[in-house]
Amino acid sequence: MTVIDSSGWIEIFTGGPLAGAFRQRVEGAKALLVPTIVLYEVYKVIRREASEEQADEAAAWLKGLTLIPLDDRLALEAADYSLRHRLSLADAVVYATAQAHHATLITSDEHFRGLPEVEYLSEAPA
Repeated sequence: MTVIDSSGWIEIFTGGPLAGAFRQRVEGAKALLVPTIVLYEVYKVIRREASEEQADEAAAWLKGLTLIPLDDRLALEAADYSLRHRLSLADAVVYATAQAHHATLITSDEHFRGLPEVEYLSEAPA
């Protein structure tokens, strides 16, 4: 199981420098889980940076995967991860979702670097 962080989906949908690396992970994943907060973040960023039409297309694509809603159990686990690893609300929810489903979290967000079960992708030095 795999969770792609918002940073990865934004790279894919906007053709960012790490889009190819994230696409490889998506294509190789057995199952893709999408925390609903990722849906929120991706839609918001693409709508702000590109257009409502592109944001709608990205959201429709993500909604075709397995959405994982934030429930009471996951909220409390996210709070614990937030305190333990100094993560923001969104990052803690994403990480808690991956951990709760025994999934690998794939990201280019520096806040996750070094955490267990995280594959961190960074741009190659120029």
